[in-house]
Amino acid sequence: MIAAERLDQITEVVRRAGLSAETIAALREAFADVHFTHCNDEDIGVGRPVRSADGFNLYLVDGREHCLVLTDDPANATGVVLAAVEEED
Repeated sequence: MIAAERLDQITEVVRRAGLSAETIAALREAFADVHFTHCNDEDIGVGRPVRSADGFNLYLVDGREHCLVLTDDPANATGVVLAAVEEED
């Protein structure tokens, strides 16, 4: 489970610091019980973000079973995907 308050904290950190390898490392240190990964938003084939901000979307991962799947249920979430959104020209 990832509480809504924690998702808000994660979103605010990335909104302020920007989505980068350094930010991901800081999040991993600050929230050691949450698995973080990042990619480009266009690499996400299905699913809807649970949080969005300028430059990124936040998705939840359910890793309770054998395969990882995206979820929109924080009660089942075990990790976070931070996906960079490219600005269109």
